[in-house]
Amino acid sequence: MQKVIRITPAELHQGPAKDESGGIRLASLPPLSLYVHVPWCIRKCPYCDFNSHELNGELPEKEYLAALRADLEQALPMIWGRQIHTIFIGGGTPSLLSASTVDSMLAMFRAYLNLWPDAEITMEANPGTVEAQRFRDFAASGINRVSLGIQSFDDEALRVLGRIHDAAQARSAIEAAQNSFPRVNLDLMFALPGQTLESCERDLKMAMAFGTEHLSLYNLTLEPNTVFAKYPPGGLPDDDMAASMQERVAELAAGGGWQRYEVSAYARDGAQSRHNINYWEFGDYLGIGPGAHGKLSFPDRIIRQSRLKQPGSWMTKALSGGGEHIADEHEVQRQDLPFEFMLNALRLKEGVAAAAFEDRTGIGLAAIVPLLNRAVDKGLLDPNPSRIRATPLGWQFLNDLQSLFLD
Repeated sequence: MQKVIRITPAELHQGPAKDESGGIRLASLPPLSLYVHVPWCIRKCPYCDFNSHELNGELPEKEYLAALRADLEQALPMIWGRQIHTIFIGGGTPSLLSASTVDSMLAMFRAYLNLWPDAEITMEANPGTVEAQRFRDFAASGINRVSLGIQSFDDEALRVLGRIHDAAQARSAIEAAQNSFPRVNLDLMFALPGQTLESCERDLKMAMAFGTEHLSLYNLTLEPNTVFAKYPPGGLPDDDMAASMQERVAELAAGGGWQRYEVSAYARDGAQSRHNINYWEFGDYLGIGPGAHGKLSFPDRIIRQSRLKQPGSWMTKALSGGGEHIADEHEVQRQDLPFEFMLNALRLKEGVAAAAFEDRTGIGLAAIVPLLNRAVDKGLLDPNPSRIRATPLGWQFLNDLQSLFLD
């Protein structure tokens, strides 16, 4: 098998040099996105490990918006002057927010941030929480992409998954979204309890029939600290059947014109999620709202932040203005950057240019040549020295490939 050319660090372009303390030097900062977390939902799904909280009583929209403003104001010095390329409003169930709150939120972002005129602005929405007029109002406020949590078109599967909608509501929500937004993504799960290969195909074909530009197709996994992890549902497909479903899903999507560009993402030409690509290319993102995570780069360091998870605590602390709404902030250590970079970049089917490693981490590529060579030797990484990309085998065993960069 062809290997990455064996060369010494001195023979490689070094790029940003390491300083004497073992830090990094970034020649330029990566693109910046904004993530906004809306934590409430009507009912917590048993498979969900996101920071979501069942709503008891009225949604505290006024208090939430005021706290969001305070959170953003306190973060501004860290991103001052940088352009925001994309916004993603996730949850929870952001579509529970009123149209007036969403309008005020986006107006606030335009006032405080250097937002690209054609920025991709995505909102997550769940069937059963929206109606056509609310979608139209969201679009009028500036939402130009919606991601619908369909999960399945099978009523029994939806019941087992704890969803609050049925198949008819899912179809209605898709039609309303298509009439309101220029860009629509559908989230769908497979390897569900009791699902067969035939029922998996039916679900996907139903989703494909709507012709949306983007599909997010996920294998149901039992995540730690979820109800399903503690009480696994019966009838889960075994690993071989789940793998067969994965292969069939990819085959059907490709045949219908959706190309798989990331582990779980399929898009028509030019319709990839710009926000998510920024994550996978190790771009920056400011995360605001309860439980939101962020990654921000500076010329000499990269930091990660997370906010307090409990909505009430986050609102109180954010409004106090003392920075206590930040649950954690730490600098990513130089030795951890190769793994963090590969954890994201190798999820992309085409990977990234080799130069991107140096650009986004501030570490010369020479520093990881032995790790690249080892991955190539195992047949997990493409030997092309100008690109960092998993082979088909590497994509099949992605965790194993990524773990090689832990050294």
